[in-house]
Amino acid sequence: MKDENQPFNNVIDHFNEIEGNAGNPANTKINKLPKPLKYFGYFMIGFISLSILLVFILNLFN
Repeated sequence: MKDENQPFNNVIDHFNEIEGNAGNPANTKINKLPKPLKYFGYFMIGFISLSILLVFILNLFN
């Protein structure tokens, strides 16, 4: 069985070495982001969610 962290070919391994393993989302640490960036992300997710919900509710009344 192949280890999940092992690349399946040399091209992927070379890409990960050049890009600093940018293609692996498991290495991202959301908690390490600066607070203003986290709050902006929370605001955008909340705003988009509320906008979609509001559009859906207003379309029910028409």
